[in-house]
Amino acid sequence: MEIVVSFVFATMALAISPGPDNIFVLTQSIVNGKKYGLATVFGLMTGCIIHTTLVAFGVSEIIKANDNIFFIIKLLGAGYLLYLAYKVYNSDPEIVFSTENVQTKTTVELFKTGFWMNVLNPKVTIFFLAFFPQFLFSKTISTVLQFYILGGVFIIVSFIVFSTIAILAGSVSTLIKQNSKIGIYLKWLQIVVFVGIAIFILKP
Repeated sequence: MEIVVSFVFATMALAISPGPDNIFVLTQSIVNGKKYGLATVFGLMTGCIIHTTLVAFGVSEIIKANDNIFFIIKLLGAGYLLYLAYKVYNSDPEIVFSTENVQTKTTVELFKTGFWMNVLNPKVTIFFLAFFPQFLFSKTISTVLQFYILGGVFIIVSFIVFSTIAILAGSVSTLIKQNSKIGIYLKWLQIVVFVGIAIFILKP
């Protein structure tokens, strides 16, 4: 339970941090309305099911085949998370989003857009591969089931955060515009989360 709770907080921190997905949800909600932002969120979260399935069955087979290979995956996962922390450190903390030239689409079109944005992004698969195996929490429950549980938790937490952004889009955009330091806070939140998980992975 302690590991799962840590996973929840890590997921929440990552979902809050500015990225192309939640910025896209924010702009759609501002331009077209809350339900259009929520349609995008549903599409994005549905795409996460595909990535969870790929990682669950792929990594589970590796774990069954060879513990040493799985240990290498954990090391690569830690290295990738440290690399992400470094990229965030070198990035501009300013949060930039524009509502200009945002096309009006139906809710179905936005669901599809969100879905394909997620599914066709190889960085999401790599991130899941680096992130999920570090939070396997049981030696008795099947590894595939554990991955689906973690995937479900990830989707629920991310859905809550993204939906809140969609519903409160006007307030969120105003807060970002009025508080120039919020980008810095969120930048360091990402760095702390990435480095913290990497240390958690590497500890004996």
